[in-house]
Amino acid sequence: MNNVILVGRLAQEPVYEEMENNKKRAIINIAIPRNYKNADGMYESDFIRCVLWNGIAENTCTYCKVGDTIAVRGRIQTRTYKDESDNTKYITEVIVQSVSFVSSSKIGEENEKDK
Repeated sequence: MNNVILVGRLAQEPVYEEMENNKKRAIINIAIPRNYKNADGMYESDFIRCVLWNGIAENTCTYCKVGDTIAVRGRIQTRTYKDESDNTKYITEVIVQSVSFVSSSKIGEENEKDK
């Protein structure tokens, strides 16, 4: 079974693009802190590349920005490609099936406007 659930902060603005056949894609990187300190007494983070498609991609780009906490559920996928020097490169990424907005300042701002 290939299921993954991650909770972390958006490390950079989502990269959104419209592709052929009306497909929409967004690439996000989620910073997830490790639960232990390194030799210097600091918590490090892992940065996980995630790919979102269509409505999930649009909603995430609309409602989330750098620093917002989100939870994603999906599957891990690996793929390869050849770079300019004909070297094989490997990419591991999460193909996102759902996103939960844990804390987004845009949503909070909209709720404040409604009051």
